[in-house]
Amino acid sequence: MQSINKTDNKLTFSAKISESLANALRRSVNSIPTLAIDEVEISKNDSPLYDETVAHRMGLIPLKMQKSFKEKDEAVLKLKTNKPGTVYSKDFKGDIEVVYGEIPITVLGDDTEINVKAIVRLGKGSEHAKFSPGLIYYRNASEITMDKEFFNKVRETFPENEVKEKGDKIIIEDNLEKPMVDFCEGLALRNKKKVEVKDTDELIISVEGFGQMKAKDMFKESLKILKKDLNDFAKKI
Repeated sequence: MQSINKTDNKLTFSAKISESLANALRRSVNSIPTLAIDEVEISKNDSPLYDETVAHRMGLIPLKMQKSFKEKDEAVLKLKTNKPGTVYSKDFKGDIEVVYGEIPITVLGDDTEINVKAIVRLGKGSEHAKFSPGLIYYRNASEITMDKEFFNKVRETFPENEVKEKGDKIIIEDNLEKPMVDFCEGLALRNKKKVEVKDTDELIISVEGFGQMKAKDMFKESLKILKKDLNDFAKKI
């Protein structure tokens, strides 16, 4: 396993694992308990958007996780404003913090008001997308062989990738975060040349969070959930 890129919200690495295991990890993300607005009481809405649209937007606002929050716990967020202009997620007040304060919810004009009470609960992405903490996706690393005449163009476009010369050909290692197969195939096609793409036994795996938790923590939780599910399955058989 080799790290390629790492930030709080995104983790990319290469690993020699089967696609079935990577896919199982991808699916386990939707079993991670995450906070989201689950119920909305709108007592006043003078904005141009229907109540259902406002509620839908609120449900998809990422909320910061709290480790002390239990499965049956509830929290309340309130939004009440009559200020003309855009109403943002940061206008919510309560014990739970929003991840991104500049998410637009609706717009108010002069002499208009919106008054909302939102109930926050724990849930899983398998129940509803609003509870999803992020995504895990992957692709095959590959080895690309093409004519030597494209050496400079490839190096200029992908300076971080390894490019080797072999006779009248170049061999490119497509094993970093940014995929390059489409670029190389398009470049060869425009010049009526051939290109050979060979998948390796390595996967490029990306873990991308929506902000509720760090990508690293999200990946660890996916591993824990998958391990628990496998143990439960083993006991049943």
